[in-house]
Amino acid sequence: MDWEYFIELLLGGLTRGSIYALIALGYTMVYGIIELINFAHGEIYMIGAFTALIIASILTLLGLNSIAVLILASIIAVIYSMAYGFTIEKIAYKPLRNAPRLSALISAIGMSLFLQNYVMLAQTSDFLPFPSLIPDFEFVEPYAHIMGSPEIVIIITTAIVMILLTFLIKFTRIGKAMRATSQDKIMAALVGIDVNKVISVTFVVGSATAAIGGILIASHVGQINFYVGFIAGIKAFVAAVLGGIGSIPGAVLGSFVLGWTESFATGYISSDYEDVFAFLFLVLILIFRPAGILGRTDIQKV
Repeated sequence: MDWEYFIELLLGGLTRGSIYALIALGYTMVYGIIELINFAHGEIYMIGAFTALIIASILTLLGLNSIAVLILASIIAVIYSMAYGFTIEKIAYKPLRNAPRLSALISAIGMSLFLQNYVMLAQTSDFLPFPSLIPDFEFVEPYAHIMGSPEIVIIITTAIVMILLTFLIKFTRIGKAMRATSQDKIMAALVGIDVNKVISVTFVVGSATAAIGGILIASHVGQINFYVGFIAGIKAFVAAVLGGIGSIPGAVLGSFVLGWTESFATGYISSDYEDVFAFLFLVLILIFRPAGILGRTDIQKV
């Protein structure tokens, strides 16, 4: 057995899973609060990457160094994406909060298609080159064929985001309000929690994590187009369902399982069926564990 090749696939799957996790966290947070699949979430990922590309191009022309470009472009792109997430919730979802779930689902799909075409018309339908914003670190050069500095930055950033998000939910006032709202929105409102504010904050936080993922993967891959959000969003949705939709640890676990499944399947079988392996694995999980790996099956009394 070629252990070096195995480790390369293992670390590659970890990198994929880290990106999926950043997007899946937004899916599972929104679903945990209002039980809605925000299918426009992948487009927030794409918009964050496009915004970073525009800002990075401007800052590079102004002569800033790569570190400053990375930090400033990321901050501006994340804030811009958070504004998009907030606006989408107010326009597409809040008016339908008490409507049948199918209405909100159709609205989410419509918003996804709108944002795709909006970016395509505002930018281009072609792939655009994305600058490598992540600098190379000399200490990883001997092992660059297995894992370079972009992969290390992606994994470390994902770990930091997960830790901060866990702290936010468990130890802050808004986090406690999120947990209360996810359990019972009516009772949360009766005890003085502003449910509308909690939902808006959830969309904003989820949009920020998606934007970070978009920036990192676009810088790593080196190109971007208007459609990348749809593919990444679907994969992250699969990861969230795989781990247990509504469970943050489940979304992270599902993302890594999906990343490793794709990495090992493409490495040892064929890269032509990368997406097939992922969705086949999802089908098997849902057959034997419908609630997902860490999900709980709700029992409704009648």
